[in-house]
Amino acid sequence: MIRLILIPVFVVLFLKGHKMASLAVFVAASLTDMLDGYLARKLNQITDFGKLFDPLADKLMVVTALFCQAYVGVFPWAAVVIVAAKELVMVLGGVFMLSKNVVVYSNIYGKAAQVGFIASLILSFFHDRFVEGKVMLFGMTPDILVLWITVALAIVAMVVYAVGAAKQLRDNKTSEGESK
Repeated sequence: MIRLILIPVFVVLFLKGHKMASLAVFVAASLTDMLDGYLARKLNQITDFGKLFDPLADKLMVVTALFCQAYVGVFPWAAVVIVAAKELVMVLGGVFMLSKNVVVYSNIYGKAAQVGFIASLILSFFHDRFVEGKVMLFGMTPDILVLWITVALAIVAMVVYAVGAAKQLRDNKTSEGESK
């Protein structure tokens, strides 16, 4: 819930030009995500609420921060639209899978993509410095390069999720047919 509350705080600070304060809020939200996951596993406090709202809070914070960076001209809108569309498909797919009583668990690609988005967003707060210092990799500033690599990784994660979900649906259908 803290991460959901931090989203409007981040947006207000960001849009009022308080870049470092909004960065601090973003980093704090990211750290609370890691702490929350660690404590939930360590204390065996994994709940259905947490299974749904933890990734939702992550997605909302990341997509909001991506939109903010695109709004001010740091991130390309194409990357942000791809990510937002992918997240929408993932949420709708997750709702569909839950309606079939199937839970699709996170995979290493999705976790790596989340880390990549956090890294690219943190780097994006230093975009102007990269531009001023002509810090370029493959013709892009480091934040943009990490963003595009992460977009590709996120698409791979979505494909892996989709394949896993289809397999689970097929297996459930087969086991239902056998039990009749």
